[in-house]
Amino acid sequence: MYKAKHILISEEDDIEYLKDQMDAGANFEDLAREFSECESSEKGGDLGSFSSGTMVPEFERALYHMEPGEIKYGVRTKYGFHIILRVA
Repeated sequence: MYKAKHILISEEDDIEYLKDQMDAGANFEDLAREFSECESSEKGGDLGSFSSGTMVPEFERALYHMEPGEIKYGVRTKYGFHIILRVA
């Protein structure tokens, strides 16, 4: 089981801007609400808990290699580019 939040964007150029904002102390959930193009933006990017095989392979592969609390920038899927926060 995984628990994650994400920000989905269509422009790869926006990744660096969002990373800079987080490095400067911006809240992940606030940035998700403002910038994410996914309906999960209303919940601060929260995708809830899900099991393996639920998400697209590229997204799950990134999660598999992450530790809880880690953020991965620029995971490309057919939906766009994801900034992923692994919660658990």
